[in-house]
Amino acid sequence: MVADYGNDWSLDPSAPITPQIYRILRERIVHNDLIPGNRISESEIARAYDVSRQPVREAFIKLAEEGLISIRPQRGTIVNKIVYAAVMDARFLREAIEADIVKLLTETPDPALITELRAQLAVQREIAHLDPLRFIQVDEQFHRTLAQGAGKGGAWKLVEGLKSQMDRVRFLSLGQFPTDKLIVQHTEIADAIENGDRAKAEKAIRSHLREVLQDLPEVVHSNPDFFDAPEDLGLPKTTIST
Repeated sequence: MVADYGNDWSLDPSAPITPQIYRILRERIVHNDLIPGNRISESEIARAYDVSRQPVREAFIKLAEEGLISIRPQRGTIVNKIVYAAVMDARFLREAIEADIVKLLTETPDPALITELRAQLAVQREIAHLDPLRFIQVDEQFHRTLAQGAGKGGAWKLVEGLKSQMDRVRFLSLGQFPTDKLIVQHTEIADAIENGDRAKAEKAIRSHLREVLQDLPEVVHSNPDFFDAPEDLGLPKTTIST
């Protein structure tokens, strides 16, 4: 059964339908509103949004390509567990991409970019202990701004596609999000870019993006039903077949 749709997950009938259905379902999975093992139905979603099944089917295909769902003919479609290995791979690739982005930014520091990053840091400090969900959004904005500042908006879109499993982990750990530590790390990144310090910028972004390595085992053990994880983490390694 698909959960009730909130205002944040409503359709704009004047915009293309398939991308919206994909975005809504992806966000619900990433936010853990739809949890591993939940069954989702083309016909049910189509009825809920008063659309044909075709855009829903196309959205399902994209979600399956990301590993977020498994489409099982004659047996239904279910939300997949978070694949531990996919989280690690996505983190590795994201670190490689963003390390190159900050190195590019240090070559010719842009005062306008630095001003924007400082303004975002001020917002982060204001909401750090008030709204964890909003903090994730502004954290995302900070990294997107770095990519766009380096002229690598396309690379950021690639990162966004890679990190859906990482984002599911982040929302699971929302209650213990280390906001103060992340702000310090963001500040170090901005400082290094402003000073044109390539080595410090790279070190800061790599350290920042390795933060998940510290928290991931605890998140797995606290939420074992959400993960397909290796046996050496204390959980049985299971998969949902397609």
